[in-house]
Amino acid sequence: MDNQNNSRGNHSLPNRKGEARVLYLLTIIQRLPESPGSYQYFDEHGTVIYVGKAKNLKRRVSSYFNRDHDSRKTAILVSKIYDIHYTVVKTEAEALLLENQLIKQFQPRYNVLLKDGKSYPYIAVTKEYLPRIFKTRHVDRKGAIYFGPYSHVPTVYALLDLFKNLYPIRRCHQPMSKDGVENGKYKLCLEYHMKNCLGPCVGYQNHEQYMQYIDASVRILKGDTAALRREMLTQMQELAAEMRFEEAQVLKRRYDLITAHQEKSQVITPTGHNIDVFSIEDDEHIAYINFLHVVEGAINQAFTFEYKKKLDESKEELLVRGIMDMRDRWGSEAKEIVLPFHVELPLEDIEITIPQRGDKKQLLALSELNVKQYKVDRLKQQEKLNPEQKAVRLMKEIQDHLQLPSLPYQIECFDNSNISGSDAVAACVVFKKCKPSKADYRKYNIKTVVGPDDYASMQEVVRRRYSRMIEEESPLPHLIITDGGIGQMNVVRAVVEGELGLKIPIAGLAKDDRHRTHELLYGNPPMTVALKQDSALFRLLTQIQDEVHRYAITFHRDKRSKSQLRSELDTIPGVGPKTKQALLKAFKSVKRIREASLEELTQVVGEAKAKAIWNQLNS
Repeated sequence: MDNQNNSRGNHSLPNRKGEARVLYLLTIIQRLPESPGSYQYFDEHGTVIYVGKAKNLKRRVSSYFNRDHDSRKTAILVSKIYDIHYTVVKTEAEALLLENQLIKQFQPRYNVLLKDGKSYPYIAVTKEYLPRIFKTRHVDRKGAIYFGPYSHVPTVYALLDLFKNLYPIRRCHQPMSKDGVENGKYKLCLEYHMKNCLGPCVGYQNHEQYMQYIDASVRILKGDTAALRREMLTQMQELAAEMRFEEAQVLKRRYDLITAHQEKSQVITPTGHNIDVFSIEDDEHIAYINFLHVVEGAINQAFTFEYKKKLDESKEELLVRGIMDMRDRWGSEAKEIVLPFHVELPLEDIEITIPQRGDKKQLLALSELNVKQYKVDRLKQQEKLNPEQKAVRLMKEIQDHLQLPSLPYQIECFDNSNISGSDAVAACVVFKKCKPSKADYRKYNIKTVVGPDDYASMQEVVRRRYSRMIEEESPLPHLIITDGGIGQMNVVRAVVEGELGLKIPIAGLAKDDRHRTHELLYGNPPMTVALKQDSALFRLLTQIQDEVHRYAITFHRDKRSKSQLRSELDTIPGVGPKTKQALLKAFKSVKRIREASLEELTQVVGEAKAKAIWNQLNS
């Protein structure tokens, strides 16, 4: 490895601003070799803010400065670069290894990093004379061996409970030395009297036996349960042959506990060698990477971790980072890695498998199932803690699917309702932050259209609504949705864009033969937008369409009931608007008024009017 520049975590820089900074950086870029290596960017305070790798250092670093960046994050990174260091290596694989090492060393601000890594627990095995095993979130490599991190906390407690039931390992927190034990420095505690410990601190249990328990526990943590069980089975048979049945029974109980623990892992493949399986899911800010470690056909370790994105990292880059990080953390030496797609790994004697069928394909599918479920669980957890986050996520999804210029904070949807053109009405429902804003709902009686003409009715309502909003200077919606297909979208666009000159995006929700929300249409000409029907976004759109339909139908029924009531009661002497209003208020509909008894009508309008109404409706 040829060191051209020594990487430092912090160094002083001259105060270069504006053009002077750019000229200085371009001078460095011109000197860069066209060789593999790692490069480090420093800010104005001399702190490493980004570490990268390259097959060709000059070409890769130049790409940051010789073009405009589509990503705002990358543009911000470039604006903060005040110095560049680099290290030349022989191969691209060595560059990746060096990059990984420097990222761990400097934790640069703009590199993808394990998200909240300190929040994940580890299992520590101390390096003292009488080691202890416990859960911790603090890692001090000098004082213990650490297994983890564990993204699933119940797994930690399950393992600690297993060790508790298997072996009487001390649980006290006092550090213990060999001299202290031999000189009688320590005293027995309550754990000994509760038979949770055999008293190695006072010599009641010899050191060799205690270390056997520790070694067995470490083997379980490493996943070597199958070999351990075989050894225990051989020991049981030897003890039974020597007629030492009580000792054999103790060993059998431990054997059964380890067997039960191993059976919780799912047997996937009959292969005898170890396999690592990785899969990845991501969103705008986070990458979720699942790791399955298979030992002798059984899933021995299964974890999903989050990596916080800093720039526009590809899935390939993120997956390589996860593979290198997790294999290093777990000390995995598996020679085969199963992946959903090919990546370049700087690992020797490693076979990368991208399975198309068979047991390994099922193994990959299981990993993908786990990582997708983890992503869903994390989103639900975040949304439960912060309900606003779900609304923002849904608005962002709509914006991304339709390529809207801004988040659709206010969405309005229209629907018509009539029977053969009679009592024609329309309704508008308003959703703000993906929630119904019922105070903003509006009902419309169709005034200018004669007969059953849905297109003309829709144009009248849209024209009335947005003309008034323009006149009153009310906030216009960020998205209009029509309850219908291409025809409804076109007539609404003719008014909104053609007549009123407004630039409001227009979408359409079409239904299938069973009158269920079927597809989202958008664009000009309208095209179907692909949406998963089990997604939260599709459920939101279905809710909007159902809500506007309900609101329009309810309004139409109310109007029709009043119209029917008016036509049937107008011919009865003494029955005027107040009487009709009182009847409708009491019985809610014409049907109920017609079904009411004479006594019930009398209670509302008096005996004389009640008789006249009852005779008219029942004649």
